[in-house]
Amino acid sequence: MRLLDWLILCGSLVAIVIYGLWKGRGSDTTKSYLLAGKTMPWYAMALSIMATQASAITFISTTGQSYVDGMRFVQFYFGLPLAMILISAFAVPIFHRANVYTAYEYLEYRFDAKTRALVSAIFLLQRGLAVGVALYAPAVVLTVILGWPDQWTSLVMGVLVSIYTVLGGIKAVTWTDVQQMGIMMIGLVGALVAAIALLPADVGLTDALHIAGAAGRLNPVVWNFDLNDRYNVWSGLIGGMFLALAYFGCDQSQVQRYLTGKSIAQSKLGLLFNAIAKIPMQFLILFIGAMVFVFYTFERPPLLFQQIQLEQARAAQGYSTVEQRYNEAFERRKSAARSLAEASRAGDEAAIAAKTREYRAAQADLDAARAEAARLAGAGVLNDTNYIFLTFVTRYLPAGVVGLILAAVFAAAMSTASAEINSLATVTVIDIYKRHIRPDSTDRHYLRVSQIATAFWSLYAVVTAQYGKNLGSLIEAVNMLGSLFYGGLLGVFALAFFFPRVTGRGAFYGVIAGEAAIFAAHLFTKISFLWYNVLGSVVVIVTGVLLSKLERPKA
Repeated sequence: MRLLDWLILCGSLVAIVIYGLWKGRGSDTTKSYLLAGKTMPWYAMALSIMATQASAITFISTTGQSYVDGMRFVQFYFGLPLAMILISAFAVPIFHRANVYTAYEYLEYRFDAKTRALVSAIFLLQRGLAVGVALYAPAVVLTVILGWPDQWTSLVMGVLVSIYTVLGGIKAVTWTDVQQMGIMMIGLVGALVAAIALLPADVGLTDALHIAGAAGRLNPVVWNFDLNDRYNVWSGLIGGMFLALAYFGCDQSQVQRYLTGKSIAQSKLGLLFNAIAKIPMQFLILFIGAMVFVFYTFERPPLLFQQIQLEQARAAQGYSTVEQRYNEAFERRKSAARSLAEASRAGDEAAIAAKTREYRAAQADLDAARAEAARLAGAGVLNDTNYIFLTFVTRYLPAGVVGLILAAVFAAAMSTASAEINSLATVTVIDIYKRHIRPDSTDRHYLRVSQIATAFWSLYAVVTAQYGKNLGSLIEAVNMLGSLFYGGLLGVFALAFFFPRVTGRGAFYGVIAGEAAIFAAHLFTKISFLWYNVLGSVVVIVTGVLLSKLERPKA
């Protein structure tokens, strides 16, 4: 980090906080604090929704995911456009007309208080676990760059986020998300341009695409149907759609965004914008990871990207042998890559096939050496995905660009954390405190409690962030965590919207049965977590309908 990088990074963080405080002024009622007085235009909601989902995890872990596993992770989002259309058609009008603060408030109108309380508790548990992961992501940044303790970084981020979130409410969160989304897009473009520009002079973009393809990194579409495979077209279209339906239709951190809209039409526009823009954005991020992989084909990468693990491996017996195998594999891969690029330019299909096999064999040897180094370090399995992109940025990018990309990472982390903290506070106050603890008080009282709840969840996020270091790929960890709960949420809202004869008792026990089915699948099967959302919602619906039919004759 050079002076220019620090100026850009610190200047961006200060500007975000000041801008949030300025835009959040006037949030002096509960409605303005939690729903921005329903004054948000569609573009602010659209960018806020996108910024909330595009967390620091997206920058740090998705690029690393592409580096080690290719671009097939993009299939995870193939069902999102379909989900956005369905949510715009059904959920948005229902929530707006019900005039609710939270999605779970609607469940009491439709079913009963115990169903609302159960689903609110599930949300608080799930999102409470996830907010720590979101805040931990930038802690990885400064750990790599400066060697600072994770606790310091989490504390600084938590304080910055809480300042404008506690004082400005949802209005501050939404408008800072707009600013942060702009910083993120500039950072993404800067990272891609830098990755391509740093390739050897004799390796063009077309050559890079051939090399990435030979390594299996350009694989955005996988047609094989396999329940045990996390990322293919079918898991993305079906499982991904169910996950997106649950996330954008049932998760208060997203529902609260379009509840702030000026009208139903404005909220629909905000969601449909995401339906169009999300997949291209995710494709761009994954493509950056693929280009970083090609860069490291010609520039020797660290044996392990996690520096602490690398130092532990170096101290272990047998390290020199593993390092020698790694260096030899790297040189073979580098030579094969150049030969492959030459064969591709010449159009020699036989040579392309031969050099591709040679390249893949060298890659397999290199991966085996990395796995052995991880074993020497005591890690058990290779688990340095979250450090790949940041290592590239801090070691090879020029002054200014490093600060810009780090500002984008921090902006992404702040947007996600602030949105989640705000939604946790809203559910705590509206669905728990106001409904069950103190139902008859003044608006001023509930505004003050909302600010206290926001401060509490900020502190909670900082504390739980300390447990993010053991979760492997952060992007997979956060989606896995969501899938353990989203099926139950989606199922109960499907009952509320489309099954008018289902009773409160059927809905309540349907949610319990759905969650039991999801955890049973997680513990006793190997099916991909994307299918948990399908399984859970189906079990909720079937159980709710059957119990309601049994209950009606008694009534």
